[in-house]
Amino acid sequence: MAGLARYSNVIFDFCDVLVDWQPRVPLEGQAPDEVIDHLFDRNDPYGFWHYDELSDLGWSEERILADYARHHGLSGGEQEQAFRLYFERQKLALVGMLPGMPEILHDLDAAGVRCWGLTNFTVKYVDAARELFPALGLLKDVVVSSAEQIHKPDLEIFKRAIARFGIDPACTAFVDDKPWNAEAGTAAGLHGIRFTGADALRAQLFG
Repeated sequence: MAGLARYSNVIFDFCDVLVDWQPRVPLEGQAPDEVIDHLFDRNDPYGFWHYDELSDLGWSEERILADYARHHGLSGGEQEQAFRLYFERQKLALVGMLPGMPEILHDLDAAGVRCWGLTNFTVKYVDAARELFPALGLLKDVVVSSAEQIHKPDLEIFKRAIARFGIDPACTAFVDDKPWNAEAGTAAGLHGIRFTGADALRAQLFG
């Protein structure tokens, strides 16, 4: 039994809360390992992770690829091709939902709790995830950073989500794996919960 829900609304982050996103997967077996390693090198100030943030802020794929090429020149040609291939195959990075999360969404919905999404992601990715994973259809609406051109932990995106969803923050939980985002949700008047796993979350959402 799920127990009584503690909130009227729950807003969920996507990556590493609802969805298991593994961005290397689309390139595995498609490019040499060393090329993939270079592309995903976190020490590269103009590597994948830099552009992943810009993608979440609304940069187009072509703009990202052009900027990557500008910063890396001929020496980054193989990585640029791998990056382009990543965009062509990126749906494969959505490898599943996290264990226990479809059940939590269904139990909240059955208890009359309205579920929503607020994610630093792209509209393309959110649409793909909702197509792949039927449980995400229980989300009433999703605010996506790429469409808003701002991202968490900016308080403005929380304010937009609260207004768009028409919810009372005092009766709403916000779930995110990153502590600074959970803290920003609390600062916006929501009940910020740092996600560490479905079992712990269930105990926090249900009495």
